Amino acid sequence: MRLTSLRGQLLLWLLLPLGIFVAVSSWVTYRNAVEMATDTHDRLLLGSARVIAEQIRYDDGVFQVIVPPAALELFESGARDRVYYRVTSSSGQLLAGSADLALPAQSPEADAASFFSATFRGEPVRISAFGKSVISAPDDDLVIVEVAQTLRAHKIFSDRIWEHALLQYLLILVFVAVLLLVGVRSALSSTVALRERIQDRRPDSLEPLARGNVPDELVPMVDAMNHYVARLDAQVAAHSRFVANASHQLRTPLTVLTTQVDYGLRSTAVTDKDAALHAMAGSLQHGIRLVNQLLLLSSAEAGIDAGAASRADAIDLLVVIQQVFEDFAGFAQGRQIDLGFDSRLDTAPVRNGMLRDLVSNLLDNALRYTPAGGIVTVSLARQGARLVLEVADNGPGIPEQERGRVFDRFYRISSSQADGTGLGLAIVAEIVAAVGATISLSAPAGHSGLVVRVEMPLAA
Repeated sequence: MRLTSLRGQLLLWLLLPLGIFVAVSSWVTYRNAVEMATDTHDRLLLGSARVIAEQIRYDDGVFQVIVPPAALELFESGARDRVYYRVTSSSGQLLAGSADLALPAQSPEADAASFFSATFRGEPVRISAFGKSVISAPDDDLVIVEVAQTLRAHKIFSDRIWEHALLQYLLILVFVAVLLLVGVRSALSSTVALRERIQDRRPDSLEPLARGNVPDELVPMVDAMNHYVARLDAQVAAHSRFVANASHQLRTPLTVLTTQVDYGLRSTAVTDKDAALHAMAGSLQHGIRLVNQLLLLSSAEAGIDAGAASRADAIDLLVVIQQVFEDFAGFAQGRQIDLGFDSRLDTAPVRNGMLRDLVSNLLDNALRYTPAGGIVTVSLARQGARLVLEVADNGPGIPEQERGRVFDRFYRISSSQADGTGLGLAIVAEIVAAVGATISLSAPAGHSGLVVRVEMPLAA
């Protein structure tokens, strides 16, 4: 099951290591409790064996074994454990106790003890074997005293130690979990506040979010959201401008077209109807071109940015110029304009960022404003890491005082007689800004006309 709550995920990743630590610590504590109980048990067994060994005598060639009650009273408890003993000489002779009690693997040295576990009469037992040298016995004969006890009290003792430690661990875990829950909730309060700020915004609000008390971890998200809002604002603004521009610019052509249709319908002479149809065709061509220019301007404003241009595939600008020349060859020939291209480059790699539209609009602008019989020349050269594209014509040019305004939408110079829309250079300016290029206008040396110079970076 996938946990989608950030609070839940934080608590899980904080409590999971703590839970593992508690589990491991509980296991280690249990092992320590068992070892502690075993050590305590062994000491009692050894004490009992020592008490019994101190009472062993050798008289008249016979070992006398007396088991004092104090030796067995050491094991009194509510667990009702059974206690067994066995006293054996070094030769293996049973002197006292249970004959079937297991012997140690190795006999202990004098005044030394060994401990081992075994099963006796169907129950696990813990056995202490103690070696005792009896005075006056022949050759100081060694006596082995064994005392065994079942493990009920041992288990109760170890379990009690472990349960006490486990209870402490669980209380600590609950306490830490409560602290973590309060801490995580407090830490995420700023996230909740940010969510509420976003939810309380008006649907049409495109204002950036203020950072305010936003934690450092959420700053990138707020910045990304503000960047998105800025792009959305630009998109909405471009859409609004497109609608406003389209409604304003198309009103006049449509009104003229309506007038021409009415004139053609009222006319009875064929020549008048043909004249109206020709006028209507011209108006439609102008309207179509205006719509295309408006759509292209909208795309240039909102459809590309410098980042997108830098990530685009590299293309050869020489190939782009050749394709544009093929598109405009008939138009230039119809206006009897000498269209030429000058470049000594073998290749001109650039990032594709609507550059075909840029070259098309530059060439279209030059051809429309150059009078019949004029000259339009496109040149391409390289300067360091940049390409320089120039479109020069010998038309009327642009007065110096108006060159700063020709990049505005729908602006046309006062002396112009061409049928332009006033959008060509505005589109060029948008594309130039998007691809990280620069544009400048100047007059040719020695004659009238205009030189449009665009400098753009070479593709890496």
